[in-house]
Amino acid sequence: MMLFIRFILLFSISFTASGVENIQAKESLERLSKSLQQLNFSTSFVVVKNNQAEPYHWFHGIGEDNVELEILSLLNGPRRDVLRKGEVVSYIEPELPPYSVISPQISGPIPAILSQDISLLASSYDFIPVGRSRVLGRPAQLIRIVSKDQHRFGHWLWLDQTTGLLLKLAIITKKGQLLEQVQFTHLDITDEPSESIQQLQSAELPHVIELPKSHQDNQLSWQVNWLPQSFKRLKANRHRINSNKQPVEFMLYSDGLVEFSVYVSPSKDKQRAVEYVMDGATVVLNQAVNGFEVSVVGKIPALTAKKIANSVVLDKRTFLNKNTQP
Repeated sequence: MMLFIRFILLFSISFTASGVENIQAKESLERLSKSLQQLNFSTSFVVVKNNQAEPYHWFHGIGEDNVELEILSLLNGPRRDVLRKGEVVSYIEPELPPYSVISPQISGPIPAILSQDISLLASSYDFIPVGRSRVLGRPAQLIRIVSKDQHRFGHWLWLDQTTGLLLKLAIITKKGQLLEQVQFTHLDITDEPSESIQQLQSAELPHVIELPKSHQDNQLSWQVNWLPQSFKRLKANRHRINSNKQPVEFMLYSDGLVEFSVYVSPSKDKQRAVEYVMDGATVVLNQAVNGFEVSVVGKIPALTAKKIANSVVLDKRTFLNKNTQP
């Protein structure tokens, strides 16, 4: 009886400690979210994967009427800038005319959920505070966002103890293998928006484009019959690839932290075994089944991508009828 009581006490203490840690980690992540929304800052970071580094410059500020303003620039190769004024996001790329879309956030190396309601991830991830270290010359708190299943990777975040801002991010497998890392190299926090943000405030953004209704069709001729818990479909459409005019349909899914896309298109190969490559944390998986190519692309494990691809059920006749229309 005494042994049983001791077991219950130890279990209760462990459970309570775990709950307190989860609350502490969640509070740190909520502070991060507020900092990303409210502070004026400029920062540089590099995305390191496959022994290569992509450098970025990121500006954030609060403009008139408390509207958030952002600039994200890729610094290597042809210049690419993403600009945001409130819920209008503009893309400036050398290959395309400038255009804008309606979106509440920029899609980039930093997960958008980090500036939103982190509690939306609680059903799929645990939040664990680990300890303190020094990053970018600043004392930092390490928080682990750990998947509750084997179908997604973990995210480790090093947060500035003074401001709550992100200083480093790593994507880690269940076995502890580092797949991808975002390392900040400089951080300036100011009372007023930077000059670049002030210029964005007065700039006129490109017109917002609207996709044709045929591209926004949510009723596609196939479906995914298996998804990891908490993943939901965000959008679906059909279009033709410019190079060969081949029809392709896709669906985009997210669990709030990571996204993956599923593509379906006709294939010259009736059958082909699964092929995949890992680009850092991003898997690109392809397979041909019954004359159709199924591809899964996203920051998920390869085995998860394969299970998703294998679950695709397609109505061949309907697909071809829809996608041969002029």
